[in-house]
Amino acid sequence: MKIHEYQAKEVFADAGIPVPEGQVATTPAEAFEIAQKVNRPVMVKSQVHVGGRGKAGGIKYAENAENAKILAQKIVGMDIKGLEVKKVLVTVAEDIISESYVGIILDRATKKPVIMVSPAGGVDIEEVAAKTPEKIFKLHVDPVKGLRPFQARNLAYKLYRDIAQVRAAADIIMKLYDVFWSKDCSLVEINPLITNTNGDVIALDAKINIDDNGLYRQKAIAAMRDIDAEEPAEVEAREADLSFVKLDGYIGCIVNGAGLAMATMDLVKKYGGEPANFLDIGGSSNPQKVVSAVKIILDDPNVRAILINIFGGITRCDDVANGIVAAFKQLNPSVPVVVRLTGTNEKEAYKILQSVNLPSADTLDNVVKKAIELAGTA
Repeated sequence: MKIHEYQAKEVFADAGIPVPEGQVATTPAEAFEIAQKVNRPVMVKSQVHVGGRGKAGGIKYAENAENAKILAQKIVGMDIKGLEVKKVLVTVAEDIISESYVGIILDRATKKPVIMVSPAGGVDIEEVAAKTPEKIFKLHVDPVKGLRPFQARNLAYKLYRDIAQVRAAADIIMKLYDVFWSKDCSLVEINPLITNTNGDVIALDAKINIDDNGLYRQKAIAAMRDIDAEEPAEVEAREADLSFVKLDGYIGCIVNGAGLAMATMDLVKKYGGEPANFLDIGGSSNPQKVVSAVKIILDDPNVRAILINIFGGITRCDDVANGIVAAFKQLNPSVPVVVRLTGTNEKEAYKILQSVNLPSADTLDNVVKKAIELAGTA
């Protein structure tokens, strides 16, 4: 789960991380009032769950409250990478002397949090990694021992020479790690971490992603979810208890089990196709989940064929087949569908599917090839 910059800054401020003064506005009039209270130049920043807001024109400098109102009028309602801007953060425009980067993610290879810092802040960290990897410094943190103060200071020395700024940055890194660990984060990021003309070290931007599996412990964070800012299909999938991620391809995939779903998508790529989604119906034998899955995929105009690949262990193939038949009756798919069902009650499942006369395949390779073939004729 993602939260907006203004929400992430609230979390940072509660943890003692310095952030610029600011408030969120949903109308130009509110932006005017906030800027008037600040009584100094401000930044008007679009609040959407995508990167590249500045390049898209969603972050602007305003000299005064009237200018902030005019800019908010332009930014609210703007489309940025398919998402409509519905609110803006009006925040103090700091006089920037230097920009650095600090971020923490979970390294699945080492099963440890990894802190990354770079003196090259203010740009995409991927760009820094590609062009100047020597400017990125990493520290894997022992999850049992946690981050030690001397480790945070060592990282801070990679960013600053002034001892006061080193101490300030080390304190921010320690507190950022506490946020990462205590809030069940999958990512926390400050880009840029700036110094201003007073020598202060401030988190100018803030990004937090939360591991969905930890949300039951994070009631306050869960309440920050902005459904309007999320992909509608992903919201619908979550409400149907489906694991779904939209992609850019044209082969709609319905699979049970994350590993099998990944293997299916890999084979789609191997044989020259492009998966339109990751969709895992899980281990449930509820036919309605299949109906919901088909509906979500059919709502994607890019889908030219649907591939259903089920390995029946806990999941019963006949229940999935009943869901497929129900989906055909309710939704009348306009794109071809190919099915592979193997495992528990597969014979019964294929008898059920005879009523809708669906093409099927006996192996994973064959069902993928068939889906790509059908997509080409759709």
